[in-house]
Amino acid sequence: MSRAVLLLALLVTGVLAQADEPILLGRRLEVFVDDHFVASTSGDLRRVVHQPRAEEVVLVTDQPWEGNTCAYYTLFHDGELFRMYYRGSHADEQTKKSAHREVTCYAESHDGIHWTKPELGLIEWDGSTKNNIVWDGVGGHNFTPFKDPNPAAPPEARYKALASGTGVGKGLYAFQSPDGLRWSMMQSTPVITKGAFDSQNLAFWDPVTGQYLDYHRTFVDGVRAIMTCRSEDFVNWTEPELLTYPEGTPAEHLYTNAIRLYPQRRQLFPQAPRLWIGFPTRYQPKNSQVEPIFISSRDGRHFVRSTDPVIPITAPSERDGNRSNYMANGVLALPDHPGELAVYGSEAYYAGPDSRLRRFMYRLDGFASLSAGKQGGEVLTQPFTFEGDQLILNYATHDGGSIRVELQTAEGDVIAPFDLQSCQSLQGDNTAAVVSWKLGDGLIRHAGQPVRLRFVLQNADLYSLHFRLLE
Repeated sequence: MSRAVLLLALLVTGVLAQADEPILLGRRLEVFVDDHFVASTSGDLRRVVHQPRAEEVVLVTDQPWEGNTCAYYTLFHDGELFRMYYRGSHADEQTKKSAHREVTCYAESHDGIHWTKPELGLIEWDGSTKNNIVWDGVGGHNFTPFKDPNPAAPPEARYKALASGTGVGKGLYAFQSPDGLRWSMMQSTPVITKGAFDSQNLAFWDPVTGQYLDYHRTFVDGVRAIMTCRSEDFVNWTEPELLTYPEGTPAEHLYTNAIRLYPQRRQLFPQAPRLWIGFPTRYQPKNSQVEPIFISSRDGRHFVRSTDPVIPITAPSERDGNRSNYMANGVLALPDHPGELAVYGSEAYYAGPDSRLRRFMYRLDGFASLSAGKQGGEVLTQPFTFEGDQLILNYATHDGGSIRVELQTAEGDVIAPFDLQSCQSLQGDNTAAVVSWKLGDGLIRHAGQPVRLRFVLQNADLYSLHFRLLE
C-alpha cells in the first residue's frame, strides 16, 4: 500500500481527522457553548446553560383579527426598524376551536421594546383595511419571514418566507416580498413536501455556503423532530435530513426550532463564528405544556442539546398553560442595551381574550458558560492560531472568585512571560476585559503560531473570548 493510499485510509476512518491541525481562530469570536474549543477540563468545573432575565410584556394581541392563540412570532433587525411577524388567531375558550380564520400580522419598533401595529391598508378584515395584516391565505398558520442578505436576490424577493398550507398539496410554500409588507407566492405548489409542517418552519441565507438553509418539523417513530435541507434559489431544495445529536441524547418532542446562525457583530469581528444556535420547544404530550431548550451546532446538522429549559414553564407567570411558552424566532441586539441580547417568549395562550409576548434578556454571549465553583477548575483549549495583540474575555466572577490565563505552545510548554503566575487576576463582571501579564506586552509575536490557553477559574463563569488588534 502506498503512503498516499494509507493516509487516505486513515483520514476516512478518522484516525488522522484531528491530526494536530490547529483551529484557525484569527480574530473570530469563540463562545463556550460546546467542546469545540476545549481540549480538557478538570476540577470543580462544568458547562452551564443559562436562563435569560424576564422583562416586560411588549405586545398584547387584542385586535379582532388577533386573539388568544396568536403564535409563531418572528423578529429581526432591518435598518432603523425591528420587524415582527406573527399569526393572528383566536380559539373559543370552551371548545378550543378556531373563532376566525388565521392571518399574518405585523408590528414594528425602533428599540425592540415599544412596538406599534401600523394600519397598513393591505388586507380587508370585516369590511376595513385599517389593520396590521400582511398576508391572508395559504400559509397564514405559520408564516415565517426573513430579510434576505443574498446579494443576488432580485428586488422583488428581498424578503422571503416559508409557510405551510393545504392548497394544492401538503408542504412548505415559498413567498417573496420587495418590502416585507406586500407578499406573493413564488410558485403555486409546495417547495418542500417531506415532513410534518404544523409548526414554525423557517429558513435563512448562509453567506459562507451561498445557500438557503431550511429547518422544519417531522415525526420519527411518533416523536416530533427537526429536519434540514438546502437550496440555491429558495424553490428547489435538497432531500431533507434529520438533525443528529450525541449518543445518549433522549428522544423528546421538539415542536418549533428557532434555529439561526450565531448573531454577528461585524463592527468587532471580521468573521462571525461558524456556529448555529436554536431554542427548540420541548413539548410534553400528557399536558400539552411546552418549554424552550438550547441547542448548538458547528455544521448545522449535528447539534448538542441541553436538558434544562431556558425559560421554565413557571417563569414568570402564566407560562404553564397549553402551548403557552414558545420562544420566538429571533435574537436581537437592542440599541439601548449594549452588552445584552434580547429574546422573546409567548404566554397566556388559550388563557383569555388575547395572548402576550414578553421580552427576556441575556448577557452578551451568555447562552452558556464554563462555570467553576468554590474549589476551582481548569480549562485547556485546543491548539489554535490567532491574530492580534490583546486577548479579550467575557466573564463574571462571584463571591471573591477569579480567572487567570496562561499561554502555552501547542505541545503544552509555558510561553514566558505569559505564565499563570504573571497573569493579572480578573475579577468582577466584564463582557470585554483585556487579559494582561506582567511584562507581557508582546503577545503579537506569537500570532500565527499554534498555541493553547490554560484557564484557572474559581467561582467564575467564562462565556467567550476573542483576540483584538490594536490600531
